[in-house]
Amino acid sequence: MGPGTKTLADALRAVPTFSDLDSDAIEWLASHMTVVHAAAGEVVTREGSPADRMMVVLEGELRGRREGEAGDDWVVTMRAGQVSGMLPYSRLTEFPLTIRSVVDARIAELPKQMFPEMLARIPTLGQRLVNVMSDRIRETARSQEQRQKLAALGKLSAGLAHELNNPAAAARRAAGNLREAIEALRAANRRLDEFAFAPAQRDCLARLDQQLATRPAPDEDALERSDREEALAAWLERRAVPDFRELAASLADAGLETSALEEIDRCFPGELLGAVVTRLSASLVAGRLADEIENSTGRISELVRAIKEYSYMDQAPEQEIDIHQGIESTLIMLRHRLKQGITVIREFDRTLPRICARGSELNQVWTNLIDNAIDAMGGKGELRIRTARELDRAVVEIRDNGPGIPLEIRDRIFEPFFTTKNVGDGTGLGLDAVYRIVENHHGEVRVESRPGDTRFRVLLPFSQPRASGPA
Repeated sequence: MGPGTKTLADALRAVPTFSDLDSDAIEWLASHMTVVHAAAGEVVTREGSPADRMMVVLEGELRGRREGEAGDDWVVTMRAGQVSGMLPYSRLTEFPLTIRSVVDARIAELPKQMFPEMLARIPTLGQRLVNVMSDRIRETARSQEQRQKLAALGKLSAGLAHELNNPAAAARRAAGNLREAIEALRAANRRLDEFAFAPAQRDCLARLDQQLATRPAPDEDALERSDREEALAAWLERRAVPDFRELAASLADAGLETSALEEIDRCFPGELLGAVVTRLSASLVAGRLADEIENSTGRISELVRAIKEYSYMDQAPEQEIDIHQGIESTLIMLRHRLKQGITVIREFDRTLPRICARGSELNQVWTNLIDNAIDAMGGKGELRIRTARELDRAVVEIRDNGPGIPLEIRDRIFEPFFTTKNVGDGTGLGLDAVYRIVENHHGEVRVESRPGDTRFRVLLPFSQPRASGPA
């Protein structure tokens, strides 16, 4: 036994997983392992390469992530004394990540062909390596969950910023215009004060104000509105009303016809007509701008409410929830993507009882499935969301008419880090998160797919069979 083997045996004794093994076991491992040296930045395993060996980090540090991902967003970190790579009883067939050394590293590798003999000679290693694998899965799951939440948050935040900015900008613009409209209304009132009104005329003006204030907005196309505006402008021009085109535009917005102007003319003939029409127009503009501000701030309030409902802010993690409310708040959060060309069809069974669940986590499920459906359809298509009851479970089906999932990859779509998207467009964690969240709720995810019809069906029990902790 050469000095190299002795050195490796000593290094293996410093690894917690092997530290209490007897000398024969350590010597067997040392004699069947190969020591690999990796310089800083060197690739140790390549994503997609066969998972064919167990690795023990003797010195240095290794980090892994998907190919093509930039920055410091590492998925796993392996330090000296840790066991990684392919382990006994693992179903891993290929490495899901590219692993590089951070600093100069020394790694001991055991080919998986030696696993049966290793477990026969060192039986205690079986359960021990299973525990290592379980710890690794839990740690990776926590890391994946955090990455998925951050990725979803980043995507939603960008959309929400856009959705909030539009009504906020509209409200600010309308508020600025409202100041001008109020000043115009004051000027119109001052002009009217120059005239002596008969009691009947005052009553007429008050009645016209009331009628116009409560008049519903017209439902018409642009051509109809343009024709009416031209007719109003022509009527006002014939009566020499100043600024007749600007007045015609605001009167057309309110849906007024020339017949309404005829009524005003009967109450306020001559020079008084122009002053009254100007006064009514200023009042209409101010009212319309106030409506715009109300609508814009209403949209902002709706988004804030949706955010609170989506995140279950200030609510218990697990409670009885209405899945329809969660789906609707998710659709609002994704509205910036849907409105580009997606038709949403709801087929909801509103008689479904509430289910016991962690609402914020289920909303992650709806977000990932809907977001994937939008991507699959290229941003244009038909999205159907159906809810139903199946025995003691609620069913949520999310269906798109995209090209479908190829049969050869259908069995892999729930694997961590597996993605068909271009580098930088997806982490491969979305459907993995869907699977884990639904499984933690004692539910089930099924998928059916053919060209033009892909359906993800999530089945969730109405009540949890046992108390469940955080996912």
